[in-house]
Amino acid sequence: MRTIDLSPLYRSFIGSDHLASLVDAASRAEKQSTYPPYNIELLGDDKYRVTMAIAGFSKDDVSIQVEDNTLTITGTRKTEDKENQERKFLHKGISERNFERKFQLGDHVKVLAADMENGLLHIDMERVIPEAKKPRQIEIGSRLIENEK
Repeated sequence: MRTIDLSPLYRSFIGSDHLASLVDAASRAEKQSTYPPYNIELLGDDKYRVTMAIAGFSKDDVSIQVEDNTLTITGTRKTEDKENQERKFLHKGISERNFERKFQLGDHVKVLAADMENGLLHIDMERVIPEAKKPRQIEIGSRLIENEK
C-alpha cells in the first residue's frame, strides 16, 4: 500500500480535513472491479455524464442512489430463467453478472437524470454552485451585515 504525504497541502488549505477524507475514499475506489466498463464525459463547463455498458440488464435490475457525495450504481439480476440455464454456450463473452460501482461526486454536483438505451446506462450530472458559495468582492473597511452571518 502506498502512502501520500499531504502535509505540504495543509499549509495552504484551510479546512482540509475534508480533503483527507476524499483521498481516503479515492484509495478505496481503486479496489473496485473493472466491471462494468464505463466512460465519464465532460459535456459542458459544469455538466457531466457517466455512461456504463450494462448489456443484459433491464431498468428493473439497476438501482441508482446518491448519498453523502457518493453515487452508487448497483445491478442485480432478479432471477436466472430456466431457459438461460439450459443453454449451452460455445463462447460466453457477455458477463451479465451482478455489480456495484461507486463514484465520488464533487461538492454541489447533482444527479439530473438517468436513462438506458441500447445496453448503455447514461447518468447526467451538473455542478450547481449556490449563490452563497460563489466568489464575492469584499470592500476594504466594510462591515459584515447582520443578516449575512
